[in-house]
Parts: sequence; structure tokens; C-alpha cells
Amino acid sequence: MWGIIATWRMAKEGVEEGVKVLRDKGTAGSAIEVAIQEVENYPLYKSVGFGGLPNEEMELELDAAYMDGDTLSVGAIAAIKDYANPISIAKKLSEETVNNMLVSSGAEKYAAQEGFERKNMLTKRAQAFYRERKSQIEPVELKPYDGHDTVGMVTLDDKGKVVAATSTSGLFMKRKGRVGDSPLVGSGFYADSKVGGATATGLGEDLMKGCISYEIVRLMKEGLHPQEACEKAVYNLDKELRERRNNAGDLSVVALNNEGEWGAATNIEEFSCVVQIENQPCEVYVIRNDNGKTIKEIATDEWVEKYMKSEIGYVDEEKWGKQ
Repeated sequence: MWGIIATWRMAKEGVEEGVKVLRDKGTAGSAIEVAIQEVENYPLYKSVGFGGLPNEEMELELDAAYMDGDTLSVGAIAAIKDYANPISIAKKLSEETVNNMLVSSGAEKYAAQEGFERKNMLTKRAQAFYRERKSQIEPVELKPYDGHDTVGMVTLDDKGKVVAATSTSGLFMKRKGRVGDSPLVGSGFYADSKVGGATATGLGEDLMKGCISYEIVRLMKEGLHPQEACEKAVYNLDKELRERRNNAGDLSVVALNNEGEWGAATNIEEFSCVVQIENQPCEVYVIRNDNGKTIKEIATDEWVEKYMKSEIGYVDEEKWGKQ
């Protein structure tokens, strides 16, 4: 049995590439790297890799992480600039015995030493988005924090290996050096081949308060179905945050166990995920929260079209790209 699950519709083409690896008896690690690379390389997705949205100083800082569920090895990088495919750098770093999380210039030095491709990841289109948003913020004092959709995935191969990984540009117009949950083991991702894996997307500052991906795997280890584990972890953390802080940020998760069963949950109106399990088609699911009850539906063509317009978006590059 093999399978793959990923956050957001933007991951669909990546999932399809990862499935090719799994069908050919490739490893979960190879499949997840290929799948996330596909998302990172597509310049029109605003929250991941090439073309991702910049920080408050108009610099593109990227985060990524990789976890091997057989060995529990982890590699994570944060606030790295000017390197293509951060997921591959994180995966390589997971092979090290120590120094498994590197940030900023340290991550860039490691990437250079290992021969990874140096590339300007900040596109003119992303700069145009930045200038357009900045023009809106200054006169009306809008909050800049949007566009923070992480691509997170969990893969299971036919040998029973589970891998989890993430990649993101983080919050749009975040403070320089800001790191969210995505590269933090246990928060943005967790994998244990004896159980399964989970990954999260949303507001990193709140997701990390519950170590939510580890919590989901822990609950699955206790015998809960991935769907039950996702719901319990999300709704419990949402409740706790509201009781203690009177507010909870976006919390969305997906999980896959080592038997090919999956789950997803959210505390927002809706988010989406992509799933393909052996002998089943690749599907985009819309996950909705209806007063604490999860509703999972296969996305319609109309929904996908609306999502793609929203994710890819439009910006007047003639006006803003030349500033």
C-alpha cells in the first residue's frame, strides 16, 4: 500500500509527480522531494519557493523541512535566501548526525558547500505584489499578514516507510528573520513509520503552540483513525487558544497513517488538500468546518477554478513592476 496527502490545491501537480515515483516502487523520500519541488518551481504560486512572497524588506526568505519516519532523522532550514528547492537542502541536511537545523546565512553556507543551485527566487511579479500591498497598507493601516499557505506532505511507500515534509515562504511581509511552524519538528510536520505522519498549514505562531503535528501522530499511535486524530488536535488547540487568548489563528492539518488511511481538519471556513491512495484516483478535497464538525467533499471544477484565480491572483505588473 502506498499513498500521498498534501495541503492545498496548489500541490496537485506535485502529488501527481510523486505518485509516479511511488508507482515505480520508489521510496517515500524520493516521492515527497519530487512532489514538493514541483510546487516550489511553479512561479505563480505565491506562498512557496520561486515566486513566493517577500518579507517586510522585500526579501524572499524560505523555510523547508524533511523527516524520515524510519529513523526519525530531521533536516530543516529557515530564512534561507537565493537558493532553489529548499526541500532538497532540508532533505540532504537530514543525513547529518548533528546540526540538523540551519538558518539564514548558515543555511546558505551549507547549501553552497553541498553544491545546490544558487538562484534569485524573488520574481518581478512578487515584487509587484509587495509594492501593491505596501501602497494599500500605508494610507489605511491594513495588516499585511496574508498569503501564508504552506505546502506540507506526507508520503507512504510500499515498504511501509512514512515521510513528512514542508516548504513555504511564510507570512507575506513578515519581519526579517521570522520563522513559523513549518520547519519546526513536531509543529509543522512529524513522521513515524510505525504510526504515520502529519503536517500543518495556517498561522505558524498558533500551530506551534500545540506541537500539533506531533500531537496528531501521538493520537494515531493511541489507536485513533487519522480523521479522529486531526479533528481532536485542531479542535482542542482552537478551544485552548480561545480560552487563554480570546483568539485562535488558522489551524489546518492533514494526516496519513501507515495503513493508507487519511484525515484532515480545520478551524476555518474551508481549506483544501490533495490525496491519492493506491488503486484510487487523485482527488482534491475541500475541508470545511461546520461548528466543530468536519465536512469533506471532492472539489468541483467551479471550486478549483475559483481557487486557482485566488491563489495565482492578479497584479498590475505594468504599474507596480517598474517602481
